[in-house]
Amino acid sequence: MKLDQKITEASNIKSKDLDKKSILDILNIFNAEDEIVVKSVKDSINGINKIITLAISSLKNNGRLFYVGAGTSGRLGVLDASECVPTFSVNSDLFQGVIAGGEQAMFKSIENAEDDITEIRDIISNKSMTSNDTVIGISCSGDAPFVLEFLNQSDQLGASTALITFNDIEDLTFVDTILRVFVGPEIISGSTRMKSGTATKIILNMISTTTMIKLNKTYGNFMVDLKIMNKKLLNRGIHIVQSLTELDREQSEALLERADRKIKNAIIMHKLDTTYEESEELLKKSNGSLRAIIE
Repeated sequence: MKLDQKITEASNIKSKDLDKKSILDILNIFNAEDEIVVKSVKDSINGINKIITLAISSLKNNGRLFYVGAGTSGRLGVLDASECVPTFSVNSDLFQGVIAGGEQAMFKSIENAEDDITEIRDIISNKSMTSNDTVIGISCSGDAPFVLEFLNQSDQLGASTALITFNDIEDLTFVDTILRVFVGPEIISGSTRMKSGTATKIILNMISTTTMIKLNKTYGNFMVDLKIMNKKLLNRGIHIVQSLTELDREQSEALLERADRKIKNAIIMHKLDTTYEESEELLKKSNGSLRAIIE
């Protein structure tokens, strides 16, 4: 696709002469354009559903989920993957972000990283990727060489593949599903860290969170697999136990401590009057579903 044909490179008429406008006018333009982002994501719900279905299938079959991107897209993938660990107490291997240029590219721009495909085979090998995995490429333009070649080599392994893009690109033989989200031209032409980046963050939130919900990591809207690692998270854990058991704060904290600070175990121990060891066995038998155990 030629540069002048890309939605992500087009000029936005609404932000013409942007530098002449007042701060308030600029902010109003930002806000109006972000409303377009939300509607565009809504219009893409069915496509997001397809990607989540692939992810759930992989994780239920001992596979993993990989986000792959360059620049802002890669950083957002790494961010979403890393946040799953404390939020849902998953192993850091389960959700992984791969960014062109490696870890240092998270903090500074690496020249030509998007175009460099030489390290991909080694990355795939070092991560022991298999046909059970799902690889989600993120490329605003839809043609980042690092992302496309990573998807190509992943497909050759038999892994499930998906691509999130903000241009109307053609189908690719090595990608199972392409999510085309049309947020329109950026406020600053070509600056996909803006509307495209916002849409990416929203979509990745949907993918990881919905996948975790369907893998029994929540009970209602509570994070019952929360990994308690600091005072704030301890307070949140106590609040969840209080809400689901109707115990007071002091009782909830004591119960949580007896349950090795694991919320699911604490609730099972209280509801079913079991020991910690018995609660662990029940969770193993129910694939971690708190609802299945207590209801």
